[in-house]
Amino acid sequence: MYLQHFGMAQLPFTLTPNTGFFFGLAPHVEALQVLQTALETGEGFIKVTGEVGTGKTLVCRKLLNDLPDQYHCAYLPNPYLTPKELRFAVAAELGLALPNKLDQQQLTRLIHERLLELNHQGFHVVLVLDEAQALPDDSIEALRLFTNLETESRKLLQVVLFGQPELDERLAQAKFRQLRQRITFSYHLRPLSWDEIRAYIQYRLSIAGYQGPDLFAVSDIKLLAKAARGIPRLVNILTHKSLLLCYGEGSQRVSTKHCRAAIRDTEDINLTDRSGFSRSSMLVIMLLLALMLMLGFMDIGGEWLTRISEH
Repeated sequence: MYLQHFGMAQLPFTLTPNTGFFFGLAPHVEALQVLQTALETGEGFIKVTGEVGTGKTLVCRKLLNDLPDQYHCAYLPNPYLTPKELRFAVAAELGLALPNKLDQQQLTRLIHERLLELNHQGFHVVLVLDEAQALPDDSIEALRLFTNLETESRKLLQVVLFGQPELDERLAQAKFRQLRQRITFSYHLRPLSWDEIRAYIQYRLSIAGYQGPDLFAVSDIKLLAKAARGIPRLVNILTHKSLLLCYGEGSQRVSTKHCRAAIRDTEDINLTDRSGFSRSSMLVIMLLLALMLMLGFMDIGGEWLTRISEH
């Protein structure tokens, strides 16, 4: 790998969300500010959405790591659960030791009692669900019913939903209007601008231990940013591949050639930025040109034969 070649201690552009690389980009900081403000109010649902790869899980983990001590957090990274499974998962996250035979009414009562206990101890309980667009319809309703549990002054449970834009589409349905009205705060993560991506790349390289001159030219960062559509995950993939190609040639600085090759080799990038024609594309173009020449020749030949017959 290229770590020793560039003098790095760790890989700078891995796909695993790592809060040690959290940079504090504007959309991520704004999302955290909205979450912190919403949690302080102690009311209802909070929703954060964003396209795939924009950093929802990173923001989620940053939130969990930075919650003050008075918060008791229940975290469900995979909410594709039936209502029954959802209740058991919440109970486990709340630290409940459950008997073997338990019906759903008893389980709900035990959860309520545990929430009251935590409230009396001074805790604010927060249920955080990542990939919330995967929640089945019945489980969304079960989740809403959880928020009916309250004291005279505040809710016993706040719910934070992280999800893809499909979550908004689902909640827009009439059958979810009750839950939709309980969403007190929401935020949508936008893609990054090219200058944010430039700072993002430089920051991650420095955290990884790189101390030399800039590895990427400004023009190449713009090229990568456009191809990645401002999505951090795709930026990570493209920069990692560019560094690999640079290392493979023994170069000390990434070139435009490396960036273009990384773009051509990557799925789900901006296709208008796949620089250069592929061999199959060139073949199609050559066939079309040949066909056009043949048709032109036939038109000219037909006109010549017509003139001969007239004479």
